[in-house]
Amino acid sequence: MYHGIINVYKEAGFTSHDVVAKLRGICKQKKIGHTGTLDPDAVGVLPVCLGNGTRLCDMLTDRSKEYIACLRLGIVTDTQDISGKILEEKAVGASPEEVARAAEGFVGEILQTPPMYSALKVNGKKLCDLARKGQEVARAARPVTIFSLEIQKEEHPEYTIKVACSKGTYIRTLCHDIGQVLGCGGVMKSLTRTRVGEFTIENALALKELQRLSDENALTGAVVPVEHMFRQFPVVKVKESALRLLKNGNPLRVEDIVPVTGGFSQGQQFRVYGQEGIFYGVYCYQAGQGLLCPVKMFLPEA
Repeated sequence: MYHGIINVYKEAGFTSHDVVAKLRGICKQKKIGHTGTLDPDAVGVLPVCLGNGTRLCDMLTDRSKEYIACLRLGIVTDTQDISGKILEEKAVGASPEEVARAAEGFVGEILQTPPMYSALKVNGKKLCDLARKGQEVARAARPVTIFSLEIQKEEHPEYTIKVACSKGTYIRTLCHDIGQVLGCGGVMKSLTRTRVGEFTIENALALKELQRLSDENALTGAVVPVEHMFRQFPVVKVKESALRLLKNGNPLRVEDIVPVTGGFSQGQQFRVYGQEGIFYGVYCYQAGQGLLCPVKMFLPEA
């Protein structure tokens, strides 16, 4: 079984669930999970977690993201992207300078109302399922952060924008909202996710490439090890006498650890390994108790 993360390049026409289903066949294992949905028409980075790496899914979903999108002004649709039903078409009276100023106004923490055509659940029901039935429900606006927004290309009334943002940001809604500010409406014409955390589009692999690697028994090289995600934390090893405690995910005493340079400080986190070099999890030192306590365990699996 593979354990870790694969940086998948999701192609147009696939849902995120499609990618997971195909990877189950490529990797020949069931324990696989993705780290946040991409619309079927969107392309780009989709980190997929394997084996005990599935415990990283929530952590990766929380990472900042980067997109390149095409904003088309003068159109409003029910889905906020170009594939939806056109509700309005208006002349675009704004100048490119006014478009740039409107876009800049969205940089920082903003409130964004999730679109009806999204996988978000309200009272246990997906908004997109309700939208397909012609229903619309109230959605609370949520705080998201736009770290940067750059217009890369101008072909008025279309603009290619590069957006770095927090989790939970809908680029479709951003395009719609920019259009509303300008008074002419706007939709997202295309979307490419170029980064999720440290995973970038330059290193993403398409499913056909992953299938080729699997056929050549070389897929391991495409799997980022779980411990790589915690490489900022120093390494400690557990003494053989305390290995049973580690394998059970129990707190560890300082005496259970092979002595380390610099000792331990309150709140410091560590990557914890057994004597055999196997990564078991992340622990945090609690000075008041004199213990290293488990934060997240990645116990080895077959």
